[in-house]
Amino acid sequence: MGTSASTAVEPRRPIEPEAIVPDGFAHFVLRTSNFEGMRHWYQTVLSAELVHDNGQLCFMTYDDEHHRLALVNVPGLHAPDAGSWGLAHVAYSYKTLRQLLSTYVRLRDRGILPVRPINHGPTVSLYYKDPDGNAVEFQVDAFSTKAEAAGYFKSAEFKENPIGVLIDPEELLRAYESGVPEKELMRRPKGTAERPMNARS
Repeated sequence: MGTSASTAVEPRRPIEPEAIVPDGFAHFVLRTSNFEGMRHWYQTVLSAELVHDNGQLCFMTYDDEHHRLALVNVPGLHAPDAGSWGLAHVAYSYKTLRQLLSTYVRLRDRGILPVRPINHGPTVSLYYKDPDGNAVEFQVDAFSTKAEAAGYFKSAEFKENPIGVLIDPEELLRAYESGVPEKELMRRPKGTAERPMNARS
């Protein structure tokens, strides 16, 4: 690679093998044989904008990132069985409990219901299944700071039950609308540990 005589080149310091965390999560990609159904479902649940779609590949986004999700149309795929390894679920965060409940109501009214509503402790979460059976979690942080949530992971309560307690989203919705304080609604109720969800069950 050449340079012109008039351009002064300053060497950079050598690149070291530093432990650098990613700057952010960019996107995920799903292969599917149910292209139309999957595209419609994700546009609905994420309120996503379609950026590009040529029938074989589509990109969509819900913020200023050029794409957050892509679908690849691959005919003839078969569903993995419950013993297959792979991705368990992908999770999206909402800023407030009201936003999470508003999303629940919007999807409920369109016939899309959570398969597993649960209070994990650090989060209140609603799990859904897309048309191919992939699990999608919508969550809201139960603590006001990340430090408080991290502290909960070290608590005896979390150690005893690291999965969480199942909840009724309709009861949560009624309690919220009746004015029960959010802090009380976000607190994990007493209950037995719920087994981890099999993303294919």
